[in-house]
Amino acid sequence: MTNWKKYITAGLVTVAAGLLAGCGSTDKKADTSATGDSHKIVIGLDDNFPPFGFHDENGDLVGFDIDMAKEAAKRLNMDVEFKPIDWDSKETELNSKKIDAIWNGLSITPEREKKILFSRPYENGPQILLVRADSPIQGKADLAGKIVGTQQGSTGLEAINQEPELRDSFKELKQYSDNVTSFMDLEVGRIDAVVVAKTTAAYFMNKNKANFRIIDVGYPDIPSGVGMRKEDTALKAKLDKVLEDMHNDGTSKKISEKWFGMDISM
Repeated sequence: MTNWKKYITAGLVTVAAGLLAGCGSTDKKADTSATGDSHKIVIGLDDNFPPFGFHDENGDLVGFDIDMAKEAAKRLNMDVEFKPIDWDSKETELNSKKIDAIWNGLSITPEREKKILFSRPYENGPQILLVRADSPIQGKADLAGKIVGTQQGSTGLEAINQEPELRDSFKELKQYSDNVTSFMDLEVGRIDAVVVAKTTAAYFMNKNKANFRIIDVGYPDIPSGVGMRKEDTALKAKLDKVLEDMHNDGTSKKISEKWFGMDISM
């Protein structure tokens, strides 16, 4: 069996905050990091989420969002700390101020926007079905009676829940703490399909020469953004400006092509 764990660990990555000179007490509170250090930002992420954020063979945290977050923090003249979190409890981790931001392929959805303040979108990618190459599954209708996997608290789970009749036709819906484990179970036949972001699936297949097949079933493109607390409007303004600059000067494109072999930035 492919040693997925050797290559993977996830990913999500960064954001920036700082105290604005002359702001009132409300803005000061919003711009203070989880550590109380206005020159540091703590980024919460799933560190087993390649290629957005994961540990390489040397144990170093790397990935698309890691590079994006480091560059943004550099431009904001801030130190950045990456803190692995339980992805299913990400909003709680953020709002309890254990972290300052979520930067980890976090899709911007109406449900999440009720709880989180998002930055401008910076990357885009649809959810797909991932199956073994020899699977008879060709589309959603073929999932009836099958075991389908996805990550807890993910956009993939949201996509599944938007079609309750289809979901109820599954033999079982299996939720995983990370995508890596779901891919391992798919490889050995414990599950029949995984609902996951196309970018993540393509990276795994290329990196590990996995004998999988991607099926585009028409899930909509949902862009990703950096998640912040609702009150952190000053941080959002700063981060939006930095992300816009990174897009316009080609930095985001360069980082994207490094990890995906194509430009998914926006």
